[in-house]
Amino acid sequence: MIKIFPQFEEDLLIRLFHKGVKAQWTVADVEWEQPLMMQDDEARALAHMLTPVYLGEQSAMIGASVVLPQMAMAGETTSQIYLSSFLMDEARHFEVLTRLYKRLEEDPLNVRQMPAMLRYHNRLRKGDRIDWVWGILISDVFAKNFYQIFSRSQPEALFGSLSGRILQDESRHQAFAEHYLKRAVPTLEPERLGALVKMKDDLLDTMDNMYDHLLDDAKRLNIDGRKFLDDLRAEIEHKAHRIGLDQPHGDDDGAVKRVFQGIGEGVKTARQDVSNKFQALKASRCDTCFVALLCRTRLVTAARCV
Repeated sequence: MIKIFPQFEEDLLIRLFHKGVKAQWTVADVEWEQPLMMQDDEARALAHMLTPVYLGEQSAMIGASVVLPQMAMAGETTSQIYLSSFLMDEARHFEVLTRLYKRLEEDPLNVRQMPAMLRYHNRLRKGDRIDWVWGILISDVFAKNFYQIFSRSQPEALFGSLSGRILQDESRHQAFAEHYLKRAVPTLEPERLGALVKMKDDLLDTMDNMYDHLLDDAKRLNIDGRKFLDDLRAEIEHKAHRIGLDQPHGDDDGAVKRVFQGIGEGVKTARQDVSNKFQALKASRCDTCFVALLCRTRLVTAARCV
């Protein structure tokens, strides 16, 4: 039950909230007249490569609004306070990246061109608040590594400068996710831990699949796509170690399958779920509206596995 007057201490999440409030910025603070420092084919390649990150910002914004009530119901007061600033950050990132696409005079890829994006973001939305925070940590590491490339190589260009701003927000997001999971993971049953490990492996495999489609665009921007993915996998494995997801015991394929089957009534398998939504998208006239897909799904509203 949600308490009207909860008792809480000044923990790390409150400090992150205060830091986030002081560091707020808007689209009006961006120097949009900065040069792109890109040829037309490079701008197109950036638009393509940025698509998974762009949809990640949108998915995180929508997901946070669903998870916040779960944290309130669980009595996680400081987590819900911090998540309020997280939601503001993601909304800002989504707005400025949308404006960036207009400056590039390019559009993001749509799911028909790279359906692995839909599988990836669909997987992020399955499960309870712990699944969501773990998925967000993985997604934020992905985004951080991408933004760092341009922040370091083109600090005077528009996207490089914008990346530097976003990275400041992403550092808080990762600190929140690690702190939350370090407290949650020790309370989980072995098969539940196995489900989180499987989720990580599924997301990493899907990332590989996505970027296999973007290797030519990476080359146009002088990015070593294979090294990017290898470094990403190594960092995420390190994060798993830090939060205690090294070697869950007592797990087997049947147990993991039962965990996923038990998350949310009426939830179908990931393959069936993706197939149905992709068919629904093909029946519509909208190729790029990711919100239309998100509106057909929901995160589980009760933390049944904790």
